[in-house]
Amino acid sequence: MQPLHELLHRIRWDPEFGKGRFALGYDDRVAGEQQIVPFGSITFDATRHGFFAVEDADGLRRHIPLHRVRTVYKNGEAIWERPSDREQK
Repeated sequence: MQPLHELLHRIRWDPEFGKGRFALGYDDRVAGEQQIVPFGSITFDATRHGFFAVEDADGLRRHIPLHRVRTVYKNGEAIWERPSDREQK
């Protein structure tokens, strides 16, 4: 399986592969469920390696660690999923 950081890099910089609607599904510890955010609404900060930022409904900017990303979607279909703890053992 392709590492997440390589997939995100490809989405951002490969013009052919990057065509489409991408979204990230991440574990929201406060809500206790997966949140799905459009890729176009997130930002990456070079000073915070291993995180992406997203604004919530209240306009608060939240920094989410990449290890909480569970699924990457392209045009509504999952193209990458983090293995569960059971699958990794």
